[in-house]
Amino acid sequence: QVQLVESGGGLVQAGGSLRLSCAVSGSTFSTNVMGWYRQAPGNQRELVARIDGSGRTYYVDSVKGRFTASRDNAKKIVYLQMNSLKPEDTAVYYCKQDYPPRDYWGQGTQVTVSS
Repeated sequence: QVQLVESGGGLVQAGGSLRLSCAVSGSTFSTNVMGWYRQAPGNQRELVARIDGSGRTYYVDSVKGRFTASRDNAKKIVYLQMNSLKPEDTAVYYCKQDYPPRDYWGQGTQVTVSS
């Protein structure tokens, strides 16, 4: 059973930064593709960033240049560094193993960006 624990969320002003962490258990991890997702009130959950086992990343256009995904394979942690935060980034952020596919989510961590 893959277990995911997200942390690092909080309340920040627009333009501020947060670093989210996702600790992964029950997975080999190092070769897995991990995704960061977010869900804002009234919206569907959306992919934000993705990182493969070699550290190659993908970002949706809305966060390119502002967010950076990274991973520590030894610690089995994935990170999402979020800079230049905007109010529209406000959401609950989740991590998930995207490949091999696993439909399992952590509890999420709330990110709130004030104007």
